[in-house]
Amino acid sequence: MQDQSDGSASASQPFRVVQWATGNVGTRSLRQIIRHPRLTLAGLYVHSESKAGRDAGELCGLEETGVTATRDIDDIIALDADCVLYMAAKLDLDEVCRLLASGANVVTTRGEFHRPASMDPAMRARVEAACAEGGTSLHSTGSSPGFITETVPLALLSMQRQLNGLSIHEFADCSSRNSPDMLFHVMGFGKTVGDFSEARLTHARTSFGPSLANVAEAVGLPIESLEASGEVATTTRDVEIAAGTVKKGTVGAQRITVAGLRGGKELMRFTATWYCTTEIDQDWELRSNGWRVVIDGDASMTLDLMFPKMSFDVQAQTTPGYTANPAVNAVPYVVEAAPGIRTAFDLPKIVGPMA
Repeated sequence: MQDQSDGSASASQPFRVVQWATGNVGTRSLRQIIRHPRLTLAGLYVHSESKAGRDAGELCGLEETGVTATRDIDDIIALDADCVLYMAAKLDLDEVCRLLASGANVVTTRGEFHRPASMDPAMRARVEAACAEGGTSLHSTGSSPGFITETVPLALLSMQRQLNGLSIHEFADCSSRNSPDMLFHVMGFGKTVGDFSEARLTHARTSFGPSLANVAEAVGLPIESLEASGEVATTTRDVEIAAGTVKKGTVGAQRITVAGLRGGKELMRFTATWYCTTEIDQDWELRSNGWRVVIDGDASMTLDLMFPKMSFDVQAQTTPGYTANPAVNAVPYVVEAAPGIRTAFDLPKIVGPMA
């Protein structure tokens, strides 16, 4: 369990960690585990046949580690690792519960576990039972949701004694991202204008709503309901982006808002604005990649956190770290936490030793 005497994770031993999955974020996480002074790579789980049996270092661009990738969860459980960094593209609850019950703590970039009270009751009960059986804890983190919806707002709210409103704005310029399937088919850029599907609004509500609710509860102003809305803007001409062509009159920008209400009035909101071009038919603010947090209180303030401008190649190498690094840094704190689903508000301030 966490040593509360100094509010920091124990440095008495290295923690044995398994990396689960090697997508963009998982590969960055794997690299950081190998380089981390207080973590030891115990194992690697992969989904692809072509990666199985290969050395972990080879899969993330480092020297050989002697740890080979496996596709068998039994191999992972047999390692008796302290923690599994679970970064699967799709949640498999059976896998997560089996890991927890076996005695492996889990840190994940999956968004399903940010707030226990927001989880499906049956799902929550299964996870908590697995944690009790294994004496383990589960923590969900990342950049958004996570860092920008929890860590940053709490730091700013520590300077307030009255809160009238909190708004978080996320901006993402997708023009240099060479991911046609994601941009055109998943996100709907380049398509004719239509209403936001309820599925997308529900996804936004369940992704960002729990973080807003956590922050509201932490400051004693619990929100009573969540609302989600979406809108699009169309291009004023044909635009060429890295992923292909966005035709004139099709979706070139979109924004989704999740709002938390208290007493019938909006208290908190998260707005994500994603765009492929600035040449659109709406007068929207389209800032560079990053975030703006606005606090309306008795000590009102605005904080801009913008990413440096970079080429697509550099961006592709850099941006996975925004999500992977918080998870890697959290490992010692989660290993030493009390069993159960642990939110950012249950753990001490997380800071990892820098390389």
